[in-house]
Amino acid sequence: MPVFSRFLRYFMAVAQHGSIRKASDELHIAASAIDRQVLQGEKILGTQLFERLPSGLRLTTAGELLLTSCRRWSRDLNALQTQLDNLKGLRQGATDILIPDALTKGFLPTLLGRLRQTHPGIMVSVHVRKSHDMGELLVKGHADFALMFNPGHMRELSVRTHKEIPLGFVCLPSHEIAGLEEARFSLAAEYPMIVPAPPLALWRPIGVLEAETGVKVATVAKADNIQMIKSMVLEGAGVGILSYLDAYDEVQKGQLAFTPITNRKLPPLTLALCVDRSRQLSTAARFIITEIENFFAEQF
Repeated sequence: MPVFSRFLRYFMAVAQHGSIRKASDELHIAASAIDRQVLQGEKILGTQLFERLPSGLRLTTAGELLLTSCRRWSRDLNALQTQLDNLKGLRQGATDILIPDALTKGFLPTLLGRLRQTHPGIMVSVHVRKSHDMGELLVKGHADFALMFNPGHMRELSVRTHKEIPLGFVCLPSHEIAGLEEARFSLAAEYPMIVPAPPLALWRPIGVLEAETGVKVATVAKADNIQMIKSMVLEGAGVGILSYLDAYDEVQKGQLAFTPITNRKLPPLTLALCVDRSRQLSTAARFIITEIENFFAEQF
């Protein structure tokens, strides 16, 4: 089994906390994903690693043996990583990133905080800008790379990686919509809705859906600030319509639930990591880009 596998990381977190939920909170990974990895690991190893008790999970003898090996591998890997980092110059450096307001909470601060612990010599400057301004700023050299929603075509830019982010209903976990795996847009006419307003980009796909389906959204409030929409939902004022990324942090913490909206004509919201084709990136910038690409591969 590869030393670098997700299974070992998840297994060690569950072993430390004795709980998949607590491991989920620490790693900011969905509990269901952690549970799948643990079960698959037990299947591959051919032995049970945890006793499932009412009070939580307890390591079996086989689990204790694996945990001891994991800790040894982790120490050896950290020592190796330090040596490799020194060779690559990753112990110091700087990079500038352009991001939209929607990414000021959630996965990116968590990722950058983790990198601060492992690579304290890298200085990251984060600049919050509107997505439609980022391409020009990137070409003018104001940053090393940008995370942009629905980037327009610019000959000078290259998309390193991208992910389509689902649009959906955001509600309290106790709400009946939270129990659905996916939902029709027509539900927006049946419940009080808190919707995005310009200049937030999300107001456009909602308008498209209203026109395509003939559904009139039962709007009780509008806001041009994502945090305000989430705060109103948390207070029970209604159901929000946001992207998964907007509510990522609260969903991971169990404060809110996200249910994707299903509609063939729903225009996708794309988050793209863009760079200037002609720019030579620093080692630090390339390293952080790789970390973001790895996150995209794991989470979406």
